[in-house]
Amino acid sequence: MRIFSLIAHPRPNSFCHAISDRARNALSSARHEIVHHDLYAEGFQPCLTAEEAYSVGDTLEQALSRAADPTVRTHRKEIATAEGLLVVHPNWWGKPPAILSGWLDRVLVPGVAYRLASADGLPEGLLSIAKAVIFNTSDTQAEREKADFGDPLDLIWGRCVLPHCGVKAYERHIFRPMVGSSDEERLTWLLNVEELSRIAF
Repeated sequence: MRIFSLIAHPRPNSFCHAISDRARNALSSARHEIVHHDLYAEGFQPCLTAEEAYSVGDTLEQALSRAADPTVRTHRKEIATAEGLLVVHPNWWGKPPAILSGWLDRVLVPGVAYRLASADGLPEGLLSIAKAVIFNTSDTQAEREKADFGDPLDLIWGRCVLPHCGVKAYERHIFRPMVGSSDEERLTWLLNVEELSRIAF
């Protein structure tokens, strides 16, 4: 399976990077093809340009022609042919880091991720991704995340983004709380990442 992988954390020694490394190693060992991008390391520019801000466009060729940025063009091509999606990022204010939000704006566009026939219609998902796996780190306890905030990241990924892009299945795993976690806890989490990644795809 061809898996498109993203990591969005500014510190290369972050636990998010450790998660991403473990997950990709497990997937590579299972003979999956991994296309990986570290958004911060690549200097991905998250701001949608005026030329890219459109809501129509039915073909991949049209979407690629509108992307002047070669990095954005590459990401659009790669996600369009992916069969699996792996994303690792922290929970910051109940949302992904801004660089990843910008990636969603610039890469998951009409003609690549979905087609919208009319303003009042539902988007037709275009991606061929059978499954997406999201790994998050957080310092908010699960009960408070759900009771006080409604688990906004689950809403973003599981209801607002992935279903409308044609992603057929989705799972999300959160490691928390990061603050105060011991080396033993983190090692256990990383072992869980390996196992979850092996059985996910």
